[in-house]
This record gives sequence, structure tokens and C-alpha cells, in this order.
Amino acid sequence: MTKPFMFEKPLGMRDTLPKLYETKRDVRDKVSAEIKSWGYHFIETPTLEYYDTVGVASAILDQQLFKLLDQQGRSLVLRPDMTAPIARLVASSLKDAAYPLRLSYQSNVFRAQQHEAGKPAEFEQIGVELIGDGTISADGEVIALMISSLKQTGLKHFTVALGHIGFLQALLLDIVGNAERADALIRFLYEKNYVGFKEHVKSLSLSSIDKSRLLKLLKLRGSQEVLGEASEIIQTEAGKAAIQELQELWSVLQAYQLTDYVKFDLNLVLHMSYYTGVVFEGYGDKLGVPVSSGGRYDELLEKFKRPAQATGFGIRLDLLVEALAEVTELSEQVCIIFSRERRVEAIEVATKKRQEGYAVVMQDLAGIKDLDLMTEQYDDVLYFIGKQPKAKGGILT
Repeated sequence: MTKPFMFEKPLGMRDTLPKLYETKRDVRDKVSAEIKSWGYHFIETPTLEYYDTVGVASAILDQQLFKLLDQQGRSLVLRPDMTAPIARLVASSLKDAAYPLRLSYQSNVFRAQQHEAGKPAEFEQIGVELIGDGTISADGEVIALMISSLKQTGLKHFTVALGHIGFLQALLLDIVGNAERADALIRFLYEKNYVGFKEHVKSLSLSSIDKSRLLKLLKLRGSQEVLGEASEIIQTEAGKAAIQELQELWSVLQAYQLTDYVKFDLNLVLHMSYYTGVVFEGYGDKLGVPVSSGGRYDELLEKFKRPAQATGFGIRLDLLVEALAEVTELSEQVCIIFSRERRVEAIEVATKKRQEGYAVVMQDLAGIKDLDLMTEQYDDVLYFIGKQPKAKGGILT
């Protein structure tokens, strides 16, 4: 194993420079304010969790977990998502709180990358969990809140794709007969490898009618009429119930007047295996990956001995900033350069200007190696050297 270079970062880790930091902060503040206005309460969970609880329940591939040992030899993980830690919290610290619970978070999560250049191994999510409500109204609420949050950031052109993992599983199990064969097809859909899906269907020992049903699945994308087409190829009660839920969800989103942002995609499969019902992803028009995603997970809380139906979403802050394609300019800064004999006077002026709302940097003249280069980065410079102050730019005069 070679020693890393002095300036080398671990695979997938990134530095955040001032302009990007300010941009992320502004976007985060807008989303947080919108979430609070819908009655959700922010919480925090530890960066480290036990592998045997949150690590296993997270449904992240084991090779994507950052693992380490504590002093007692127990396996820990850096949290790979926020839904599983919140499920743990609900079953412990909030075990006496009445359902439904509306919780929200803004946290960094960690997923190890193997050789996937450019993909972050640490990224910030902001999102909500609505726990203890199994109604379609709850699904509609979290989708409406996600859309509203994206709009508040200034994102104008985006689409939310709606699917239902229950429909997909019901259709595939009905046709191929067992979970293992169904999972093979779901993997193609998760990878959006539709050519591979078609080739795999052709290789199956199925009737031409069943093969046709599977291939029609790939076309189930679009507006409300897609649900009628889906009803024609599904034969099981579970599948029909899923279509009915999506019909009702459309009505809920109509009530929020948000259907212009929504389309159906009944091939949609998310990366988490704990989803059980409605699932969704939000896409910016100029970005090829989803900036947000979520769905219903009615079985996860059972793993923590406090069963509850639940739904929620997460927004990838880095991807949302990329989709916005705007960078926040740094706030104006004023620099006061002083000589030691005028330090007291310079501090008094700096204090006053900060009280007036200016961002003020103080710099001892003796610590400057290149005065011109140093002062170029500031909007105004005020000198306290010798007998009289001298302002450059006029703001402080």
C-alpha cells in the first residue's frame, strides 16, 4: 500500500471553498425554513452508529459502509443514510411520543466509493420523515413539501417521477413466479438498463403474452393515462391496490395544485431496499441524476421494535446546488490595516463598523508581505498608519 501524497484526500472526499460554502448555506436555509413552516421538527443523530443496528437496517450495500471498531471491539459505521438512524431514535428517545411524528434533519452521510471517480463519499442531505401515518394524504404531503422546498430555492425547471414498488413487485412476481427471478429484473430497472431488461425477458421461459406484459412495463411513463395502461397488464389484487393508491395520490397532488411538476414512472426503483409503496425522485432539467428522492417504508420501524407506517424524502444539497447553477457571491468585506501605535483606534473603528453591519477584517501592517496583493481581495481598505486614516473606495469615509 503506497503512502498518500501530502495534499491527497481519501477517495470521494471533497473540500468546500468559501463561495460554494455560502451557496450551500443559502440553499440549506431556504429549504429548512420551508420544512419548518410545514410543522416538522429538526433533530440530530450521531455520526457513528452500531453496525448491527443502523448499519444492517440501512439497506446500503455492505461494501459501501465505512466501518471501524470501538475500544470494546464492537463494529461501528459512519451513518450511510438518515432514515435508519431516525427509526432508531423514534424507537428509543421518542418511544413515548404519540404518532404521527413529523421529523426533519440536515446531516452529512457517508457511503464508501470503490473506483467511482467523481462520486462523493460524503454528502449532505436535508429531508423529512413522517412516521406513524399510512394514508395517501401523508404520501401527498411529503411530495408536496419536497416540491415546495425545491421551488423555494429558485429551482424552476424540474420534474418529480412517481412510482410504486408494490405494483412493480406484484407484476413481476405474478409473471416470473418467485422473488429471485423478480429481483433479477428489478436490478435491470434500478440500473436503468432497459436494453438488458429486454434481452433478459427474451431469454425467459414465458408465454408470449407474459413477455409482452413485461415489455409493456417499460412504456409506463407519463401522465395520468399511464395508470389506465398499467391496469390492463396487472392481474393481482395487490397490483390493482397499488394502482388505486397512485390514482388517489394524483388527486391529492391536484388539491395542492402541483400536478404540473409530476409524471408517473412505474419502472422506478430506488437504491434503498426498505421501500414498500409509493416512491419518487426529483430531477432538475439540466442534471442527469436525481436531486431528491423518497418514498414509503412501512416495515423498517419493525426492526427497531416500534412498528409504524412511514414516508419521507431526502434532498442532496450538493446536487441541488449544481442544478441551480448559481453561486452566491461573498459578502462585502472591509479591511482595516493598522500600525501598532494606532491599534486601539483601529479596534474602536472596527467594532463600530461591525455594529453597523459591515464585515471587517483587521490586519497588523507588520504581518503583510505584499500590500497590493493582500488588499485586492477586499472591497474597501482603511489604513490606520501614521497620523491620519486613509480610505480606499469611500465606503468607510
